Amino acid sequence: MKRTNYAGLIDEAYLDQTVTLQGWVQKRRDLGGLIFVDLRDREGIVQLAFSEEINADALAVAEKMRSEFVIEIEGVVRSRAEGAVNDHLKSGKIEVQVAKATILSEAKTTPFYIEDDINVSDELRLKYRYLDLRRPEMQKNLRIRSKITAATHEFLDANGFIDIETPYLAKSTPEGARDYLVPSRVYPGSFYALPQSPQLFKQLLMGAGFDRYYQVARAFRDEDLRGDRQPEFTQLDVETSFMTQDEIMALVNEWVAAIMKKTVDVELNTTEIPVLDYADAMARFGTDKPDMRFGMELQDLSDLMADSEFGVFANAVKNGGQVKAIVVPGGADNYSRKDIDKMAQYIERFGAKGLAWLKITDEGITGPIAKFLTTKGDALLAQTEAQAGDLILFAADSANVVSATLDALRRMTAKEIGLIDDTKWAFAWVVNWPLFEHQAEEDRWIAAHHPFTMPNEEDLPLLETTDGAHQAHAQSYDLVLNGYELGSGSIRIHRMDIQEKMLSALGFTKEAAHDAFGFLLEGMEYGFPPMGGIALGLDRLAMLLAGRDNIREVIAFPKNSKATEPMTEAPTPVAQAQIVDDLGLTAPVYADIEAPNMSEE
Repeated sequence: MKRTNYAGLIDEAYLDQTVTLQGWVQKRRDLGGLIFVDLRDREGIVQLAFSEEINADALAVAEKMRSEFVIEIEGVVRSRAEGAVNDHLKSGKIEVQVAKATILSEAKTTPFYIEDDINVSDELRLKYRYLDLRRPEMQKNLRIRSKITAATHEFLDANGFIDIETPYLAKSTPEGARDYLVPSRVYPGSFYALPQSPQLFKQLLMGAGFDRYYQVARAFRDEDLRGDRQPEFTQLDVETSFMTQDEIMALVNEWVAAIMKKTVDVELNTTEIPVLDYADAMARFGTDKPDMRFGMELQDLSDLMADSEFGVFANAVKNGGQVKAIVVPGGADNYSRKDIDKMAQYIERFGAKGLAWLKITDEGITGPIAKFLTTKGDALLAQTEAQAGDLILFAADSANVVSATLDALRRMTAKEIGLIDDTKWAFAWVVNWPLFEHQAEEDRWIAAHHPFTMPNEEDLPLLETTDGAHQAHAQSYDLVLNGYELGSGSIRIHRMDIQEKMLSALGFTKEAAHDAFGFLLEGMEYGFPPMGGIALGLDRLAMLLAGRDNIREVIAFPKNSKATEPMTEAPTPVAQAQIVDDLGLTAPVYADIEAPNMSEE
């Protein structure tokens, strides 16, 4: 039989029509001489009815059906009996009375139910991912992802962009994260690297005159994982020539608006997307990716507390640090002392050495540090605008520790007390980033974005010295949505002299710079146009639009938090012959396995 319709799309418009459907058995209910089967496919569920009155042969087949059997049926669409309507289904007012039925394949009992809101471990879901992906919410998530890419192709094609693929096997270049390396069989001892981004290739495409490039690009980074990261991920990658930063941001606003309309049917008013200076974002929110769906902005109390009787505050300011606070509305009643002690333990991961706090009541200010602030109380309430019932949380330390601590507390408490409107889409641009940032772990300076970001015009003289370069700011712009970095972009360096100074400030000698990036530097000698671009994270955008909090929920076959893939068990050892004979490498001792026999025999 040839399928005529998707099961989940059948409704009253098909009454009295004969349809042929194929899919999976969601549920079977045997009422003795009458069997109902819920048939599921990617579009949803329709109820099938089997009885001797309709067709005895089809009823006999239905008696053998079990959950997740794959079946094929032919029948007539009829209205459901009075009182049997299901308003939660598109097909809830009809059923298909089956005249023919075939079991296409049988199924074992699944390790978990194929339904939404299952309470099983992520590891089990990933091991049986092909079953997990049958669940309606997972199918919805991947369709959202598909709509995002469809909207991207449609919008960028209409705006003169050209879809161009860049290599997956490329030269290893020091761009930040660790590379995934691929050994060459033809050149033993030499390696390709899987790209961390198409950055250098898309700049070369601008040098080649393509003017507007885009790509749905795979990228690979060997780094520690968390909920919004994977070792392989997908970028919606764009590069342009002869466009200013403002022009690129305006274009991206319209692109994102097209995605929002096609994907979640939201009309995005691009004129209302705020643009924040990086320093302003850090001062107000403690982060370069602020969640602006709620208030609770950071309050700088450093001047007020510089001469405080509370030594922790006074010493922090004296040593060049900060004293800042957030006011949690209604927090005095919502958080006990035990709850606040748990917060103090939580913020240790950000370098905080403790958590100072005050509760505001009708009687006044209470809390363990209240006795030290008797002369500061009125000024504190005036500056923070705290009201009776509020909780004030303080951080006193270096600027980095204070920002990280209060950012974390701001997000956590807002979620716990219900301040976040999950239906709101709070986009923002963060611009004018530092060109460099100090990496404390290795005590070295790295590019805040990447080594190919153009400094602000007025900061170009600062590149003449290393110390000066570290004070420079970049022509950069990050797009933020609901507290997540959605995309990172910048105007690129298109002149070799500036690029060499940038690499020198990062510690590259001229020889090392040409060894790593010689092909790009040489290209610049042949006339490169001013250029700029951005890459939006497809996985992260899909996660947000699907209302999820982990990108694994919008990736068909993701890795787990240990960078392994439970279904296929990748990565796995390979045969000695592949390592030693084919690639000329030293085989690890654990790879003592036989190569699979791929011959016709």
